[in-house]
Amino acid sequence: MSEPIVKEEFGVNLSKPTYFYNFKMRNTSNKVVEVKDNIENESKPKEVPYLNGVFQVSTYEKFEATVKEEIEVKEEPLETQGAEIKCKEFELKEEPIDFTGENDQCSQYDKAFPHNNIHIEHRRIYPGKKTYQCSHCGKAFSQNSNLINHQRTHTGEKPYQCSQCDKAFRQNIHLIYHQRTHNGEKPYQCSQCDKAFSQNMHFIYHQRIHTGEKPYQCSQCDKAFSENRNLINHQRTHTGENPYQCSQCDKAFRQNIHLIYHQRTHNGEKPYQCSQCDKAFSQNMHLIYHQRTHTGEKPYQCRQCDKAFSEKRNLINHQRTHTGEKPYQCSQCDKAFSQKFHLIYHQRTHTGKKPYQCSQCDKAFSQNCNLINHQITHTGEKRYQCSQCDKAFSQNIHLIYHQRAHTGEKQYQCSQCDKAFSMNSNLIKHQNNHTGR
Repeated sequence: MSEPIVKEEFGVNLSKPTYFYNFKMRNTSNKVVEVKDNIENESKPKEVPYLNGVFQVSTYEKFEATVKEEIEVKEEPLETQGAEIKCKEFELKEEPIDFTGENDQCSQYDKAFPHNNIHIEHRRIYPGKKTYQCSHCGKAFSQNSNLINHQRTHTGEKPYQCSQCDKAFRQNIHLIYHQRTHNGEKPYQCSQCDKAFSQNMHFIYHQRIHTGEKPYQCSQCDKAFSENRNLINHQRTHTGENPYQCSQCDKAFRQNIHLIYHQRTHNGEKPYQCSQCDKAFSQNMHLIYHQRTHTGEKPYQCRQCDKAFSEKRNLINHQRTHTGEKPYQCSQCDKAFSQKFHLIYHQRTHTGKKPYQCSQCDKAFSQNCNLINHQITHTGEKRYQCSQCDKAFSQNIHLIYHQRAHTGEKQYQCSQCDKAFSMNSNLIKHQNNHTGR
């Protein structure tokens, strides 16, 4: 037989020299999917039903069925109801089979097989049965195709090359997803909103936003997640595991993406460029936040007051002014803080650490903002200009205090008399008159 010519179906590249035949797949709900592949010089296609998880070769021909890859297809219903199911793509290898006419019984399921070879393949996909062993690390897999994909993590092989750019991938399905970034194809459309997705898994995750479903439950606390990867990352907060190690310093991270962002602090890479100014960023999220300074967009609205924010973390920090929550506790004293970086600054009062060094003198500071204010004493710069007079100030807080002289605002009220002040320091001095200090 000459080498078969195989047509692509469902975007899956059927690799040569595997022989594919017409076949049907049937799931437990008695719905059938037909996949037809054209094969040269093959006059009589074979048919392999997939019934309730059991392989049954109907013609007893000399080939064996093995599971190759799971794909997403649209089923054709037998009745009137249609649905989307996960089906198995079968690889049919021409290989002699000794057929005795007797059925081979599976010990795990109450199923019988007309061929021992097909029983063997059935056992290979039985949950927990992993017969394909990696020679590099010892991991085992229930399917040979999964072993092949895994071995490429050791060899670095990426046989699936994009024709439009220089990217390559270990698995063909990843190439298919990547190609959609070029052609803009998003075949998975949400029926509840106008969003569409290039990958079915992303579509499923999105739907859970509408349903509120969080199937991935942490075994150590009551948190649950809509995606398994988020559960894995969360569990590392319990174990303290940081598996992603920087090769240039001693820092390690729970997530690979955080390592990538960190590595850009070493190499200076800033791939995210603002189209409205010359600023660039190492993280896409930082670019998005920056762009909101141009558009004025503040999508995060406080439900208890009319304030809105361009970043979610700023909303969270603000909401703590309403609740009084201070989740960041100092381990060396009884002080607690609403924001993590305030705790970091406070801890430096215990350690004496001052990482911010002035380049023009020997002074150092525990906070970067204090260094910036100090550097102005060298430059004499007064960049904070009053809009109502010609006065200017080196620090923004001094401008705020000055503007209260124009507005007459006195927000610091004495609790023991009716006097009020525009600056907190003046209130403290006044209160000393009551205490006799």
